[in-house]
Amino acid sequence: MIKISFLSAEIAFAAIWLLVRILVWIRNRKINWKREALLLLMFVNLAVIIRFVFFPRALAEGHIQPLVFDPETAWPFRINIVPFVHLFQYGNTRDIIWNVVGNTAMFIPSGIVLPVVYKKLNNFGKVVAAGAFISFCIEILQLPFASRASDIDDLIMNTLGVVIGYGIYAAARRVS
Repeated sequence: MIKISFLSAEIAFAAIWLLVRILVWIRNRKINWKREALLLLMFVNLAVIIRFVFFPRALAEGHIQPLVFDPETAWPFRINIVPFVHLFQYGNTRDIIWNVVGNTAMFIPSGIVLPVVYKKLNNFGKVVAAGAFISFCIEILQLPFASRASDIDDLIMNTLGVVIGYGIYAAARRVS
């Protein structure tokens, strides 16, 4: 059994991000600080998503609970590919609302940040596809963790969040 703390996961994510950025700087032989500042928005966006997707929101003794990988419990994977089957099977209405609003709201920043940071994501379809792809990757990354489940409902709600975020981005562009 391997326990992965929130701090170690975020440090690993930051190290990988920094390594990739350094390799880009070496390849380009320069640093575009304005671009790096924009990319920092994407880094923060993904770091927050990592926090809430992989680490339970409930605290244990005031601390974020670790993500546990146990090869003995990893299989069979917990996957739901039928939409809205488990969405309303939570213990109470508060948990249902928390799940729907949380999964949607968590990806609203992605719908805003993606077109700002990546100029090739210059329309609704591209931004939504990129956001859905990020959500899909997260669902795949959750597979080996018995405490996590890969659920089509999460993918749908995350993508809805990207749609809302892109709507906010598009409205702000029209106003300016």
